[in-house]
Amino acid sequence: MDRVELLRDCEAVRIPAGDKTPLEKGVEVYITQALGGTFTVQVPAYGGLFRIAGKDADALGKTPADAGAIDSAGGDLEAMVWERLKTCYDPEIPVNIVDLGLVYGMELTPQGDGAARVDVKMTLTAQGCGMGASIAFDAREKLLGIPGIVEANVDLVWDPPWNPQMISPEGRERLGLD
Repeated sequence: MDRVELLRDCEAVRIPAGDKTPLEKGVEVYITQALGGTFTVQVPAYGGLFRIAGKDADALGKTPADAGAIDSAGGDLEAMVWERLKTCYDPEIPVNIVDLGLVYGMELTPQGDGAARVDVKMTLTAQGCGMGASIAFDAREKLLGIPGIVEANVDLVWDPPWNPQMISPEGRERLGLD
């Protein structure tokens, strides 16, 4: 864990409640996870875990990972969408939402002039997870950053209920389950 003092005020999202909280310059934080362009931090003065967006990486003295950089996948828009979804993480689990088995489906709909709308159906590991809206928002924003995607919808669904058997082999390895 990296210990840093915030270099400026920034907004964070409390985990798992999902409410926005301003963190003040000079507050001591411990970076527990830096994946997909976001940071999960332990903030003793505020009593818990928080997610800091990549746009606020400078408050941590970091530079955001370029979440906009994706492999062109040979121009295959569907492959680019799946690749981008793999940059989205639950702030409490170090596995992306695809390998965690949270994405149930993705559909591209042509909109003319080479543009497309993407509709994603995803779930959470638990219905009571307060981070659901934040994770869905993160996925939507990242999808809108793909050239050719003009509209993105990420819907949270609960059927079928998620279970650990939905985790991909890569995710299981990352979590030490195999």
